[in-house]
Amino acid sequence: MTDPRPATGSQPQGTHCVAIVGCGFVADLYMASLARHPQVTVLGAHDRDAARLAAFTTHWNLPGFDSVEALLRARPALVLNLTNPSSHAGITRQCLEAGFNVFSEKPMVLDMADACALHALARDRGLQLGSAPSSVLGEAAQTLGKALRERVAGTPRLIYAELDDGFIPQAPLEAWKSASGAPWPFADEFRIGCTLEHAGYYVSWLIAMLGPVAKVVTATAETLPDKRGVTGCAPDFSVATLHFECGPVARLTCSIAAPHDHRLRVVGDDGVLEMEKAWDNAAPLRFRKRIRIRRRLLESPVGRRIRLRGPTHPMMPRKGAAAMNFALGPVEMLEAIVAGRPSRIGGDYALHLTEVTLACQSEGVHAMTTRCETMEPMPWAR
Repeated sequence: MTDPRPATGSQPQGTHCVAIVGCGFVADLYMASLARHPQVTVLGAHDRDAARLAAFTTHWNLPGFDSVEALLRARPALVLNLTNPSSHAGITRQCLEAGFNVFSEKPMVLDMADACALHALARDRGLQLGSAPSSVLGEAAQTLGKALRERVAGTPRLIYAELDDGFIPQAPLEAWKSASGAPWPFADEFRIGCTLEHAGYYVSWLIAMLGPVAKVVTATAETLPDKRGVTGCAPDFSVATLHFECGPVARLTCSIAAPHDHRLRVVGDDGVLEMEKAWDNAAPLRFRKRIRIRRRLLESPVGRRIRLRGPTHPMMPRKGAAAMNFALGPVEMLEAIVAGRPSRIGGDYALHLTEVTLACQSEGVHAMTTRCETMEPMPWAR
């Protein structure tokens, strides 16, 4: 286990220096995770809300910058764009145009034209543009990836992925605050929609392991018309069918109405791979072999645990519904920058992830215009 002390801006600058734009709820989760990676220095942060910036920088003992321009003068190797999704495109463009690599919170942008333009800008400038979620680099996802590569369940045919979060409008939302006191932005969450906010958790895993999606067929609805009086809300329920180029089909369901369910099930020729928790880097993966008993065909009632050998990455304690190391993506990008190689979570992967996620939010049949290769597994998952 690495040193859990808070990351501060007091360490010398170097190749593993980051700076944060956006000091809202999720920024505290990144700071707590970065503290498990002492090789990373956080140079400081900026937020357009001066009071929020002061609360965040005081809590984490960080320098505060009164503008993005001032933050960039600190010369971070990587900018973490943790702003509201509606601000992602503008902030990312500003940083790329100034010559800085960017890691963006999800969704990377809200419009595919912006995604393509930013992807091209980063490529033309020789910069890296990566996207959350980082859980694709976590132990649970990487264990699943290894099981798929080794055909533990045989050839994968069908995938059921659930991202139901419970009847969220009735939750005590006003009491949900981050470590530095930022409220959970439920109005923004309702307007952006649970699909754009959460679909990436499983879409990122599946395209990393199976490669590109050829077609997405989506149905959506607003099942809860009154969400704390918030107007202009996105659909609170979606069902997307993802047709992968390599053959398998996945059904992804997102909602903030159905009881909490984050299961993933991969149906193969020889049985089923099952995982219960999308938001837990240490979630166990189990294989249920398909068997015949007399005239019955069923999956074994006792699942065999699939494990990786050896250490993986620093784990985080559970915080609310999640036990995720949010720093895995930024750390991988920093290592890629130093090594002079493309980041696993950048380039064509980030662009395709964005297109598929946007398609999952939008009713209709969508032929994908982008593609990516399968992701190179982490060294400890090979």
